[in-house]
Amino acid sequence: MAVYTEVTDEALTAFLADFDIGSVVAFRGIAEGVENSNYSLRTTSGDFILTLYEKRVDPAELPWFLGLMEHLAKRGIVCPLPVHGRDGAALRSLSGRHAAITTFLPGVWPRRVRPEHCAPVGSALAALHLGGEGYAQARRNALGPHGWRPLLERSRARADEVLDGLSRELDSALTGILATWPQGLPIGHIHADLFPDNVFFLDGRLSGLIDFYFAATDILTYDVAVCLNAWCFEPDFSLNVTKARAMLRAYEATRPLSEAERAALPVLCQGAAIRFLLTRLYDWLNTPPGALVVRKDPLEYLRRLRFHLLARDEHAYGI
Repeated sequence: MAVYTEVTDEALTAFLADFDIGSVVAFRGIAEGVENSNYSLRTTSGDFILTLYEKRVDPAELPWFLGLMEHLAKRGIVCPLPVHGRDGAALRSLSGRHAAITTFLPGVWPRRVRPEHCAPVGSALAALHLGGEGYAQARRNALGPHGWRPLLERSRARADEVLDGLSRELDSALTGILATWPQGLPIGHIHADLFPDNVFFLDGRLSGLIDFYFAATDILTYDVAVCLNAWCFEPDFSLNVTKARAMLRAYEATRPLSEAERAALPVLCQGAAIRFLLTRLYDWLNTPPGALVVRKDPLEYLRRLRFHLLARDEHAYGI
């Protein structure tokens, strides 16, 4: 979450006139994240999140994201629900951007990931994967393997400003990842961005999942790899095998992995690491001055990538 587009009081009042959620009590921008403009909205009816979709999101795909959230909620996944206006539409326009209001989920995301967080995340991820079944529409993962080379090219000319030799290292790693990317693994709807700031806990229990705007139809175990990268590394960038084992065991208690999925974990983790490295690198070099957004260091994912490149098999992750 972040704020790139400002919303005036007058524009907000006019926007809310199309909804039956009362009048504004409080309204503030949320600086965390990097993709869309997000605001915390409190009205006389309760708390909500207002999202303005920025340029990286294809407006034509927004109904897919909103529909997926509604589908998952019906299957028992606690996630934000789109709020429909009086005319039945959830997606509208505000301040020159497509926009939607979703329900607010109580809880706090873990600023410091502890081992006891990882099993609930593994269970929730497996439940999400099973819950996505029956949502018939498919969405290609725009930030899947076919998108990584173009992402690298967009930053190649300035990559070495971040670290000397970075462009060459990424080029070599990406070539190897794409050459060994697995085929034939189970496919389904994935979250693709289940970082700690997208998972809420309340009173020690996982209370909800948010931010489905990278969700796509892709390899289910790739989503597991995203979570291993996001949740299981320590500040010194060493993998905490206790965390990884807890996450994987909890995931498999709901959706067991096949031998092929287990064997593919190292390259899937490499792919997840380079995907976030490349988007962070681009944002690091191109975030507009003055944007209310916290830039994320791409080199954190270079350190993860180096670990995965040395992982010989699934045993490196505690299996």
